[in-house]
Amino acid sequence: MGEQSKVKFPQEVLDEYAALGIDLPALFSAGHLGTRMGVQILEASAERVVGTMPVEGNTQPYGLLHGGASAVLAETLGSVGSMLHGGISKIAVGVDLNCTHHRGVRSGLVTGVATPVHRGRSTATYEVVITDEQDRRVCTARLTCLLRDAESPKA
Repeated sequence: MGEQSKVKFPQEVLDEYAALGIDLPALFSAGHLGTRMGVQILEASAERVVGTMPVEGNTQPYGLLHGGASAVLAETLGSVGSMLHGGISKIAVGVDLNCTHHRGVRSGLVTGVATPVHRGRSTATYEVVITDEQDRRVCTARLTCLLRDAESPKA
């Protein structure tokens, strides 16, 4: 996902994961799909996750940003927020994603901002607002993740 070291995490979260020998920026990346799509996570906490994605390379046949690309960005950002909310003892698994596409975008960069709607013990729901470079809303998404117990590391 490019320069993951530039992601801003709260220091107490970085310290918690570092004590376990976990590289937090690598753990909370967009993975192989996000890398192919150019997703960059800029800021990450349980309260707010911000990321960008280029329109170029992520379009449908009419030259517009593909709705599935917006869904990938939304699920990535909401999942990162859910994982940070759940902490080191939980794994976030997406169980519901819905996206409403408001306007087409043909070029530039889109920015997604995920904020919590609900953060419970077993689920977390995030609203993700995706905007274009003129700060116009392109897509509104909602992701709900199940927070499962993480497996203990095998000795």
